[in-house]
Amino acid sequence: MQPWLTTAKSFNSLKVLHHERKRLEGHFSIERLFASIRRRMPADCKVTTSNAPEPSRGVVPRIRNVWHASRQQADVHHIVGDSHYLAFGLPPAKTVLTIHDCAALNRLKGPSRALLKYFWFSGPMKRAAAVTAISQTSKDELRRWVGRLADKVTVVPDCVFDDFEYAPKRFDERRPVVLQIGTKANKNFERVAEAVAATGCQLQVIGDLDSEQRSLCGRLGVPYCALGVVSDEQLVQAFRRCDMVVFASLYEGFGLPILEGQATGRPVITSKLSSLPEAAGEGALLVDPYSVEDIRSAILRLIKDPDLRRSLVEKGLINVKKFRPEAIAARYADIYREIAAIA
Repeated sequence: MQPWLTTAKSFNSLKVLHHERKRLEGHFSIERLFASIRRRMPADCKVTTSNAPEPSRGVVPRIRNVWHASRQQADVHHIVGDSHYLAFGLPPAKTVLTIHDCAALNRLKGPSRALLKYFWFSGPMKRAAAVTAISQTSKDELRRWVGRLADKVTVVPDCVFDDFEYAPKRFDERRPVVLQIGTKANKNFERVAEAVAATGCQLQVIGDLDSEQRSLCGRLGVPYCALGVVSDEQLVQAFRRCDMVVFASLYEGFGLPILEGQATGRPVITSKLSSLPEAAGEGALLVDPYSVEDIRSAILRLIKDPDLRRSLVEKGLINVKKFRPEAIAARYADIYREIAAIA
């Protein structure tokens, strides 16, 4: 907790309101995350949700969302992600803001970037009593964009959902199933597919493949199954069916699939870049995600070395304990209590 926060007082019942964006199909990871955290909140923190009435697109819908947020009452308001501008309608002394990453700032340029920087980052951060980021990497990246404002950021990582539990499986050395999460550019699907070629592995993909990605798998002779958008239960089952998780992403604010693989008891390969080593701890093989050979070498090591697989699984199960919902809920509860004590 930051040095400018005083010792918290005792509260019999602290009313906390989680402000969430309007849910759209395929965009619900943040909401799932905080639903899991809410279920593990201490008894003195009574947390409910307020959903924005309009999609976060365009000026007028966002103004309506700010107005809606301003009419809500709570001891502590928490903007849980991807609708940072709601801070302009909330009481600064009672507001907590969570920032997941700076991907949009990296993507945009010129006036669009300047507007986003103010209305999504520096402006809301100035109006919040506390700001959290989901990794040290995200905090360091924020510092590049907002300078000393990042000093008020506390790192509170994401949690792994309760659904992901240890489910041992005999490793299929003849034809292992490699699980790949996501197909967008940052998920590095093309290099992973190329790395899987000639290893004897099957590729199971969460997400939809476009025509070029399907054609690539065909040219490489990679057997694959693309599951598209899946339910929570289907995602859990995908982790249980696989023999290893390869999450060689180029950029992430955190890297939840690493923890999901570790919690299930699967050996994990992930990138040595961005926030991914923070999430992985000692429970993963780290690779250069730009090197097909590095990724392929790690896959082959796991296939050939049962002792390595066993060691990674054991270390992963230890690592994931730090990211269980009750541990993360306790950290947010401390922030809520301290904000309420000085508001």
